Amino acid sequence: MPSHPRPTAPTDRSVAGAAAPSAAGAAAADPALHLRAEGISFSFPDRRVLTDISLVVPAGRPTGLLGENGSGKSTLLRILAGALQPEGGTVSAPGPVGLLHQELPFPGSATLADVVADALARSRRLERELARAGEALAGGTGEPAPEAARRYDQLLAEATLADVWNADRRAETVLAGLHLDGPGRSTRLDRISGGQRERLALAHLLIARPTTWLLDEPTNHLDDDGAAFLASAIHEHPGPVLIASHDRAFLDDATLAQLDLDPAESPVASPPGGLTLYTGGFSEYLLARLEARERWEHRFRAEQEELASLRRAVTDSAEVGHAGRGRRTEARAAKKFYADRNAKTVSRRLREARARLEQLEAEQVRKPPAELHFTHLPSAPRRGGGGADGAVLVTASRAAVSGRLAPTSFSLAAGQRLLVTGPNGSGKSTLLDTVTGALEPTAGSIDRPRGLRIGHLGQDDEAIPGRTVDEHLRAAATGSARLPLEDGAVPELFGLVHPRDLSRPLDQLSRGQLRRVMLAALLLDPPELLVLDEPTNHLALVTATRFEQALQDWNGTVLIASHDRWLRKRWQGEVLELA
Repeated sequence: MPSHPRPTAPTDRSVAGAAAPSAAGAAAADPALHLRAEGISFSFPDRRVLTDISLVVPAGRPTGLLGENGSGKSTLLRILAGALQPEGGTVSAPGPVGLLHQELPFPGSATLADVVADALARSRRLERELARAGEALAGGTGEPAPEAARRYDQLLAEATLADVWNADRRAETVLAGLHLDGPGRSTRLDRISGGQRERLALAHLLIARPTTWLLDEPTNHLDDDGAAFLASAIHEHPGPVLIASHDRAFLDDATLAQLDLDPAESPVASPPGGLTLYTGGFSEYLLARLEARERWEHRFRAEQEELASLRRAVTDSAEVGHAGRGRRTEARAAKKFYADRNAKTVSRRLREARARLEQLEAEQVRKPPAELHFTHLPSAPRRGGGGADGAVLVTASRAAVSGRLAPTSFSLAAGQRLLVTGPNGSGKSTLLDTVTGALEPTAGSIDRPRGLRIGHLGQDDEAIPGRTVDEHLRAAATGSARLPLEDGAVPELFGLVHPRDLSRPLDQLSRGQLRRVMLAALLLDPPELLVLDEPTNHLALVTATRFEQALQDWNGTVLIASHDRWLRKRWQGEVLELA
């Protein structure tokens, strides 16, 4: 259910330039409808996540919120929604504000009708209040005319933004667009799937139509049609929209600018933190970010070389003129004349070098931090220590699970890559569970060699209470002859886990960080068959892109289920589409 923080006065400072506005933005150019934040900082007990964050999200310019896993995207969204108080800074969000919840705050006994009615409650209230204000304006209540007119205009503007006159039709359209029109309105929430509940949370926000939309991973459990419907709704919305998402294709379709929380080029003298604005969708962002990183690294190297040269010049010049004094002769007097004239030149150059050194030391950019990015996949093992590609590892013969998976047949050979696609509810995760043995088919069969080593990355990772990252990785690598982990050693973690996070409890990680740890644990002891369910979910966008490329180049066997359109468009292996 959307949250509604109290409105505050908008700030005056804009952080970055603007992208081309959408049609909704052209009709909603009022600066009072912009989402603004100034100087936001926030720390958890064990680390700082946000430092001096300022931003402006104009109405009508849908904006992506990007950053490495653990950079504070979800935290920032909660602060902007008023659900979390920052240590410092101010927020101005035109209300009401809708923060997309991953779980609906309704009991399992509530029905779809209850959720829809709650979403429509504000529209119903505005209609009633507008009718009463109209009566007052007509003189039916005795309220002074200026006050009645002001009140009516205010309610009319609010009702127009909320589109209250189309609320019932909007509810029907949203439920159909998100494929929630199948279950009856009397269906209890504890009778629908987790994916349907997440889509219902999104439907609640779209039906309620708050002025500001803050969307955290909104395309989870959306198929292509659902994502296209959401992108269209975003472009039509007249208020500000800020989206944190791992869905690169969706960011291309739905956004006109990106705000990046990752470190960017900045002077050493200034505090770290802040946001970088990139105009355009994700594709434009990806190219611009790589170019900006190259410029930053080049400038840092050039400045460090100049600093070293200036420091040598200052040291060498300071030693000039200190030769020992001897008996005065004509030759010596001549040398002194020319030395004195040269000393003036040396002195001037020394002053210039010192001034430039002082300036550069104050203005130099900070060192670019080492980026945590996926490096490689380990070599895949072969059965019996060898074996050529072509040996069949898995065969499904009309395998089915009652109510969850229709009869499905396929075979997967060593070295082959198979992508399973299909709409929500078609049984992608169920099929993967039957292949791994986590679920037995109710009809048909799944055949695989005895002792086949399968590595399974599930769609929803759960942290093991009381276990740290280091303990989890060492447990995963136990028995691995390839990567023994001795006490005190820092394992090679494929660029997925930062060494500073090894001592952190799993349940304190962000969803993306936990995803990285689970994937690293899987790769420490490489399986013969890698089974991945929505592997790019919650991964940082650049990491996901590099991981996909590594999958394409890997020599092992991969079975993957994904709704990620970016991944599917670039997939080079076999495809199995479920109805």
